[in-house]
Amino acid sequence: SSQLQKKRRAATARRQHLKSAMLQLAATEIEKEAAAKEVEKQNYLAEHCPPLSLPGSMQELQELCKKLHAKIDSVDEERYDTEVKLQKTNKELEDLSQKLFDLRGKFKRPPLRRVRMSADAMLRALLGSKHKVCMDLRANLKQVKKEDTEKEKDLRDVGDWRKNIEEKSGMEGRKKMFEAGE
Repeated sequence: SSQLQKKRRAATARRQHLKSAMLQLAATEIEKEAAAKEVEKQNYLAEHCPPLSLPGSMQELQELCKKLHAKIDSVDEERYDTEVKLQKTNKELEDLSQKLFDLRGKFKRPPLRRVRMSADAMLRALLGSKHKVCMDLRANLKQVKKEDTEKEKDLRDVGDWRKNIEEKSGMEGRKKMFEAGE
């Protein structure tokens, strides 16, 4: 018993160790991913957003503002288009996953064929080579003689017991019993 407990403890300790190692590995991967995203963001900003140089005259400043407004509008349009595409894609994904769920739920049973098989063949199919006992289902059946059937016929001719009970039930049945002196 103590040996088994030691094995269980060792297995649990090993499982806990593996779990913590996996969590540490995942944490470092997440940190690496975040750092890579930050570098990618900085590169994108450096490429698409050059440093702003403010001109001295009022007219140049107004032209710069107009350019910035036009750029903001175009970026806004792009953002809106991207959001719409994302919504459509999400909707398609949702529909497909629902279809998949529906298809999984509807399991069609294959049409079963009737197979005539003796009890021995069935046991052989189920048990394989282990099946040695031969089952003859008719071996233990009772032999019926003709005399037995004739006795049963005589009993049937006596009458149906239900009729006798129906005749004796109710007030009229009691009246008949009283008159008969029962």
